[in-house]
Amino acid sequence: MAWQRSSGLGANSPEISLTREPVEAPSSVAAEQASTKNRLFLVRGSPATTEKEGSMHVVYECCCGMDVHAKTVVACLLKAGKKEIRTFSTMTADLFALLDWLSEAGCTHVAMESTGVYWKPVCNIVEGQRQVLLVNARHIKAVPGRKPDVRDCEWLAELLRHGLVRASFIPPREIREIRELTRYRQAVVKEHTAVANRIQKVLESGNIKLGQVASDVLGLSGRLMLRELAAGEQDGEKLAELAQGRLKTKKAELRQALAGQLTVVQRWVLNELLARWEELDRALTRVETRIREEVEACPDPFVPEAVVLLDSIPGIGEHVAHAIVAEIGVDMAQFPSDRHLGSWAGMSPGNNESAGKRRRGQTTKGSPYLRTALIEAAWAASHGKGTYWAAKYKRLVRRLGKKKALVAVGHTLLRVAYYLLKRRVRYTDLGSDYFDHVQVQRQRQRLVQRLEALGVKVTLEEVGEAA
Repeated sequence: MAWQRSSGLGANSPEISLTREPVEAPSSVAAEQASTKNRLFLVRGSPATTEKEGSMHVVYECCCGMDVHAKTVVACLLKAGKKEIRTFSTMTADLFALLDWLSEAGCTHVAMESTGVYWKPVCNIVEGQRQVLLVNARHIKAVPGRKPDVRDCEWLAELLRHGLVRASFIPPREIREIRELTRYRQAVVKEHTAVANRIQKVLESGNIKLGQVASDVLGLSGRLMLRELAAGEQDGEKLAELAQGRLKTKKAELRQALAGQLTVVQRWVLNELLARWEELDRALTRVETRIREEVEACPDPFVPEAVVLLDSIPGIGEHVAHAIVAEIGVDMAQFPSDRHLGSWAGMSPGNNESAGKRRRGQTTKGSPYLRTALIEAAWAASHGKGTYWAAKYKRLVRRLGKKKALVAVGHTLLRVAYYLLKRRVRYTDLGSDYFDHVQVQRQRQRLVQRLEALGVKVTLEEVGEAA
């Protein structure tokens, strides 16, 4: 069901005025309107402005702005100087009615805010039929205090009509399918880890010190012992005999660690947690298998190759490669440069400058899924031996600390991934001595200063290359 309201196109509210002439209004309101107009029309310096006519150039003759909610979609259609507003429910049948309405009007472009996941049902129906622009809500703020749903869709339609909105990245449908799986896998991994931590807490509460002897409490030996503990076994001697592999050499320590005081309730909880952990372990195996199948069966033949190229970077394994492809896609033409990609992902350092002074700035809010994968890869790469990434981490950690150094390494990993996907080449490591070669003079000065601080006078002399 849809409700309809139509009116002529005009300056109904100051924030959507199409002219740059002053509007008569109280002084306080006029100042607020002017700042908003300058921010949207003048500061951006859009090429659509024409000084001679004093009006905004129309980029799309027929377009639609949508304010999307969980239950309703308020749509404002602009065509030939006329404005028509309708409200649809978000049920699939009504969304098809919305599409039919846009088709009859000849609408070519649709813009909507990226509100949670509520934009996805609309995009699923409209995508492929009309050009969809997903817009960051931060970029289209209207005048504060005037924000009903109708105003929102009108404001968005006006901005779209004059080409003043920037579309957010929407990956192709096949990439979105892989993204659904990789994000689900990350959720399963988090729950899997949480259950493992909970098992460790229950053991500590019952005086079981298995974690102080075994490096992996939930390894093969650990699971065998925990099942017997949950079943009621209290004899540390019998439990220690369940050790497998290298843990057999620690039977004396195991006997002491397993002599605890688990209560009946704690044994019941331990049994439930073990069942849950095993269930999640099987779910993790299933979703990883499904991700590989989706990647191999992807209509884009470059997707499997992209995973192989990313896997060639130290620290990036198969799972991280899947996550990167799912979040940024494989077509790097979506991002003007590697720095744009880093900023979009929320890995770039903050830009905070005032009065000519640069201040520390936090990283922006980007994709938490991509950020998690990059930090995981950065940690693995930084602990490699004889690689560029280990050298870079050691160089940064002294100045930034561990956490910020990992973010910086993750940022560089993403930039390298950008060029690998863009040029379709494998990774070639620069070596652990890369920074020594590119900063020879600085390295010399640093070493001389350290020696002079120890009271040694140093004279440098060039040595010819060995024959």
